[in-house]
Amino acid sequence: MTDFAKTRALFHVPEGIVYMDGNSLGPLPIAAKERVAKMLTDEWGEQLIRGWNSAGWYVQPRRVGDRVGKLIGAPENTVVMGDTLSIKVYQALASALDLNPKRKAVLSDSGNFPSDLYMAQGLLGSLGKDHVLKVVEPEEVEQAIDESVAVLMLTEVDYRTGRLHDMKALTQKAHAVGVITIWDLAHSVGALPVDLTAAQADFAVGCTYKYLNGGPGAPAFIYVAPKHAETARPALSGWMGHAAPFAFDLDYAPAPGIERMRCGTPPVIALTALDAALDAWEGVSMQEVRKKSIELIDLFIAEVEARCPDLVLASPRDGQKRGSQVSFRHAKGYAIMQALIARGVIGDFRAPDAIRFGVTPLYLARDDVVQAAETLEDIMTNRLWDRPDYLRKAAVT
Repeated sequence: MTDFAKTRALFHVPEGIVYMDGNSLGPLPIAAKERVAKMLTDEWGEQLIRGWNSAGWYVQPRRVGDRVGKLIGAPENTVVMGDTLSIKVYQALASALDLNPKRKAVLSDSGNFPSDLYMAQGLLGSLGKDHVLKVVEPEEVEQAIDESVAVLMLTEVDYRTGRLHDMKALTQKAHAVGVITIWDLAHSVGALPVDLTAAQADFAVGCTYKYLNGGPGAPAFIYVAPKHAETARPALSGWMGHAAPFAFDLDYAPAPGIERMRCGTPPVIALTALDAALDAWEGVSMQEVRKKSIELIDLFIAEVEARCPDLVLASPRDGQKRGSQVSFRHAKGYAIMQALIARGVIGDFRAPDAIRFGVTPLYLARDDVVQAAETLEDIMTNRLWDRPDYLRKAAVT
């Protein structure tokens, strides 16, 4: 049985703070401080460039990738780390389109994270006028999957509302009509059980600074199903993805399997922090995490609706149909969130009007969500959000 009191002790959350923004940036794992310091002094400091071999830096992207793979139902040697999520989206989409060359349409939905859509627009624009990006409402995705579609590209959990797609059902529908699938797991990994093997997903990507607590700008991951491992063509053919990078051949030859999805030099310091963060998941049951997160969010919804009638629930009420986050709508949502943050309850705001809260049992308990609701009630009842400094938007919301 997962001991959530034990996992809570693994994280540094500043005193007096209720942290409900782990769906944007997870808190600092205490172990990461010592691990990174040791890497800097004992590895980089003492071993210098020898660390690529002696400290295992070179194999770090796949070794850490295998650790992430355990959380998403991926076999060993099918996940590799590196670069940002946007880069991994581009890689996955380019490879998927190459596997389905006779079709020109990419299907996505309006709940997808905009950066994914931007990357698709940029790639398709480079490929020529025949390629199109078709964006439909989330509820219309299933009926829009047909023989004209080359690739289905979706984020499993909507970043604004937490609405959850049925990965297995949509992948099955896609495959029935010859469509390749890409799943963005940015708001899934570490938040709910994921089984890419059972879902038969073709590609998956995700970031690690949210529920995996890897730190700001932590490296992203890409998964390629074993059936595509030797045929997926890496459009971003970087030297670390070469079959023999230190032969320095002038012509590119892809490395075997998932290694071909490496691009440039891996971010060793960031991967070290992430590796330490992943220790928190040892002995943790994702099924128990999921059950507890639904309980906590259900409690938070009940408390907020009882205390703050002016806030409108924007997320699915059924816990089985949402991820590990919940949003409420209000015309003054940005100011309300700034007032909350000033009172020590940290969530975030998503345009145009959503205040958003991430919930993870690894470091949040019932008392925390009740305290957050009580603080929100005070702010709403007494209009404490109505201050000029709360109304001025910062660069990051």
